[in-house]
Amino acid sequence: MDYEFETRAIHAGQSPDETTGAVVPPVHFTSTYAQDEVGVHKGYEYSRSGNPTRTVLERCLASLEGVRHGLAFSSGLAASDAFLRAALNPGDHILIPDDAYGGTYRLVAKLYEPAGFAYTPVDLSDLAVLDKAWRDETKAVWLETPTNPMLKICDIQAVAALCHGRGALLIVDNTFATPYLQQPVALGADVVIHSTTKYLGGHSDVVGGFLGLNNDELRDRIAFVQNAAGAVPGPMDCYLVVRGAKTLAVRMDRHCLNAGRIAEMLSSENSVERVLYPGLATHPGHDLARRQMRGFGGMVSFIHAGGEEAAVKMCARTKVFTLAESLGAVESLIEHPARMTHASAEGSPLAVDPALVRLSVGIENVDDLIADLRGALDS
Repeated sequence: MDYEFETRAIHAGQSPDETTGAVVPPVHFTSTYAQDEVGVHKGYEYSRSGNPTRTVLERCLASLEGVRHGLAFSSGLAASDAFLRAALNPGDHILIPDDAYGGTYRLVAKLYEPAGFAYTPVDLSDLAVLDKAWRDETKAVWLETPTNPMLKICDIQAVAALCHGRGALLIVDNTFATPYLQQPVALGADVVIHSTTKYLGGHSDVVGGFLGLNNDELRDRIAFVQNAAGAVPGPMDCYLVVRGAKTLAVRMDRHCLNAGRIAEMLSSENSVERVLYPGLATHPGHDLARRQMRGFGGMVSFIHAGGEEAAVKMCARTKVFTLAESLGAVESLIEHPARMTHASAEGSPLAVDPALVRLSVGIENVDDLIADLRGALDS
């Protein structure tokens, strides 16, 4: 499809049903498929290996990321695990962000390192630091941009050039930016990954993951893991993500608008020590974000000037913002990363500032959101 993003989000992989003409592709609740003869079928044998509703999702998201291959999983971490299994071997080394998502850190440090895989957390927004941490056995760089939860911006093109010059893979977690705001593979990444639980689903009602790439051989290795390990989404999960993706563009425009207003408001509050949002001109990655992103996203983090306990109490005082983990949905969420999403990194080099508060800014009326935050900060 050569159509623009918004059109592809609604139509890619989603032709009307050939049997009934239904505009919305049917949800295929089946575990197995009739075969005309042994080994002769209509493309599907068993729903762990493939399901028509999953095919719709994989084709749609591949189109949105501008890649040839898409693979859907039961969660973002299942997708992460499939990449690590397919791309690395014991003895290999991987570089990850020094403020990586807590689940990514837990997967790499608690499961893969004991199995013989080495990793180093580094500030991937600094190419000199990345270069210094490189080893002969480094086979992949795991990039987040913006990072979770510090919202650092990393230069995808520059990191890709460094990786490819040394025979390594670059995987970019595009969950925060979404394919609407950023296209990592077009910028040189080998693989793009999403927790489709977040902005792609967009309504806090589904858990899922996705990997997109162009490399045929790596795609086959990841697809083997997908089938062999079986961490695949069910048909209803796939349907919900497809439905969410249809409105991604309009939602992201509102997320970005609201987040920008909130970041500006927080910057003027005496109880806020520092605001972390790439849309602010004071953010060190602001100019880079303007070059490689369509917008600055819906995530805002800030350091509470009152320290950890003040941050924790503030999180519990909001009325419109819901105190909850996760992000990327229509409703606004607030959380304390050190005790919630990033608790697994406590005591590690990835431990976050205990006074940090993370906001997932939803699409409610922004004046209501600002009033809610001001009330929680001033109480």
